[in-house]
Amino acid sequence: MGNKIKSSVLMPLVGITCATFIFNTSEFVPIGLLTSISADFSISEAKAGMLISVYAWVVMLLSLPLMLMVSRMNLRKLFLGVIALFVVFQIMSFMSVGYGMLMFSRIGVACAHSVFWSVVSPIAVRIVPEKHRAMALGMVVTGTSVAMIFGLPLGRVVGLLAGWRATFLGIGVFAFAALVYLWRVLPDVPSRGGFKVAQLPGLLKNKVLMYMYLLTLAFATAYYTSYSYIEPFLSQIAGMHNELITATLMFFGAAGILGSVLFSKFYGVNRKRFSDLSLIALALCLFLLYPFSFNNVLVILLCIVWGVAVTSYNVVMQSEIINHTTAGATAVAMSIFSGIFNLGIGSGALIGGAVCSHLSVAYIGFVGGFIALLTLTLWFTKMRRQL
Repeated sequence: MGNKIKSSVLMPLVGITCATFIFNTSEFVPIGLLTSISADFSISEAKAGMLISVYAWVVMLLSLPLMLMVSRMNLRKLFLGVIALFVVFQIMSFMSVGYGMLMFSRIGVACAHSVFWSVVSPIAVRIVPEKHRAMALGMVVTGTSVAMIFGLPLGRVVGLLAGWRATFLGIGVFAFAALVYLWRVLPDVPSRGGFKVAQLPGLLKNKVLMYMYLLTLAFATAYYTSYSYIEPFLSQIAGMHNELITATLMFFGAAGILGSVLFSKFYGVNRKRFSDLSLIALALCLFLLYPFSFNNVLVILLCIVWGVAVTSYNVVMQSEIINHTTAGATAVAMSIFSGIFNLGIGSGALIGGAVCSHLSVAYIGFVGGFIALLTLTLWFTKMRRQL
């Protein structure tokens, strides 16, 4: 591949990766700012936490309707418009003078998020030659991993030093820079025909797609049953100090980059075996979380494998959705995937919270592992042979 082709492929992908990093940082950064927000508005941390819950519910509910509304649009214009909308609502978050205004701005960001995750992967694979699809998807997922490593800690540090509003302003500024860059380098990506509501029953009759969605719901629920409460687990059960907990979570995020690299190199060689290992690794990591908690090194290594497994699965499902849908239906199929994954996030957090309240945070791995076993059962009995 010559230098000109390399540049035409890599420059837009770099911009898309940066955009994924920004969107992921924005989604989860309120977790690290809840205390500051609640103190500023004189509300409880539980009420401030609704900023996170409402965000996930909006993404879950609006991903499909919004994508149906804009499915006929040119994907380049749609993508840039979504980022522009994202910038506007980030600035509104920065300017919020009350809890209601901040909640409204977060709902606006969630709407942008809903469409962004429906189109980012289809755009990434369409702007590269066929043989580089895996690399394109890997770079999209890399943006997510880097957000977990640097975005969340950096957002929290900025919030602590300059106030939580400065964090949202910084995200808005970086998003605007990404918007200008992508406006310059992102090629035209025409729509491949709109998707009508009347076509939805046909999409839902796609058995492979339905199994993917069911598998995704089970996977995300298992994952977030444990991950939502990994910080108190590491503190209370593994006995880690704050600095080591932060380092462990960063290792978890960094492992996602390794997962995307492994996908790029090995998924095309044996798709089923790669998927087998990702799902088995998740179940093993969850079941071993408590038994390994006596040794910090083992816990860190376990979190690294866990991070690889989660990222590997995520990019596998995105790839298979693209492979098993028509070009005109891909963005809509992705929007359903995004909504279902967010449903899994909420379900997992709810189950994990119940475990912590009624049993002990020590058991989050066992409960998540049991759900992961159900995921494995679905995979081997129904889904695997469909690929």
